[in-house]
Amino acid sequence: MQTFPAVQVSQNVYWVGAIDWGIRDFHGYQTPRGSTYNAYLVVADEVALIDTVKASFCEEMLSRIASVLDPGSVSYIVSNHAEMDHSSALPQAISALNPEQVLASTLGVKALRDHFHLDREFTAVKDGQTLSLGSMTLAFAEMRMLHWPDSMATYLPEKAILFSNDAFGMHLATSERFDDELEDSLLESEAAKYYANILMPLGQLIPRAIEKATKLGEIKLIAPSHGPIWRQKLGRIIELYSSWAGSKKSSKAVVIYDTMWQSTATMAKAVTEGITAAGVEAKLLPLRASHRSEVAAEVLDAAALVVGSPTLNNTIFPTVADVLTYLKGLKPKNMVGAAFGSHGWSGEGVGQLEAALGEMKIELAAPGVKAVYVPDSAVLVQCFALGQAVAEKVKERVS
Repeated sequence: MQTFPAVQVSQNVYWVGAIDWGIRDFHGYQTPRGSTYNAYLVVADEVALIDTVKASFCEEMLSRIASVLDPGSVSYIVSNHAEMDHSSALPQAISALNPEQVLASTLGVKALRDHFHLDREFTAVKDGQTLSLGSMTLAFAEMRMLHWPDSMATYLPEKAILFSNDAFGMHLATSERFDDELEDSLLESEAAKYYANILMPLGQLIPRAIEKATKLGEIKLIAPSHGPIWRQKLGRIIELYSSWAGSKKSSKAVVIYDTMWQSTATMAKAVTEGITAAGVEAKLLPLRASHRSEVAAEVLDAAALVVGSPTLNNTIFPTVADVLTYLKGLKPKNMVGAAFGSHGWSGEGVGQLEAALGEMKIELAAPGVKAVYVPDSAVLVQCFALGQAVAEKVKERVS
């Protein structure tokens, strides 16, 4: 008996991936619940392995394969995406399995060559091309920029399974392999966090990708490269992706800030009170306690982003700059915003925050509010009014 057995996904299809219970950071994205690296074995007249795993988990993957069949019977390895969480075990897998071919998209072949510099050929497959496994067939669909140029999905029509790679995934380590074995609230919150931090800047490509996937044929299972396999709630995750891609906003404002001596924190609370008093939900996220990836997840469906910072060395506070840089890359859309902050002898921070929001194409709801050192009651009234102004703009956006 193998220490790491495979999990049957469908007749002749098995999950042979790995569970990473310990990972807590995924290139800047905080993963408090760990992750999985999903690989799948398709057993037909010829055998195909769909994706591999992170290199340190290769032996675990090989053990799962061996629980199903002789690893030497794997004829093909399909690489849907060359990023290292899916491909870093590829050199070891090639050595252990000795497949006839390793297949990837045209850009995937180039990426794999540039990653590994292996003395072997990779086989490029074109969009719409198929591969016969005898009793079953694999069909390849390019999904460029979801989320790398080389990304593609693989479809198994005989079982109506879409191996979607990073699309529809989440960073979640569990012993359960399927969506219906987990709570809906957990699935949706982790899927939203994943989308916000990985796919938000690519939202305009999502509807076309969903349409392309559905045209492949009936889909009974979506098997992503991270997180659980979708078998009962496919309609819900597709609905959520469509909503997120359309930048649909809820009546919510996100307020983020950092503080040196609690002056900016006091202002943040007053702004938040103004927002809620005007009938709009507010999420107050102090950056000493909120990771950038949590902020991104809250921003996903928020209609407003309000940012506070003290002025330090003639500029904004480092933690605030970090989050704004991260969010700028994620390109949130259809938002309003505002800025506030405390300063001493120089007060550049608020202006720099407003400029940063402008670069993100976030419309300012009202001029920013500054406090010299400690905000007095008059400044806090201004902060409350700033929150109200933001709330009114939010109502206009979501009405």
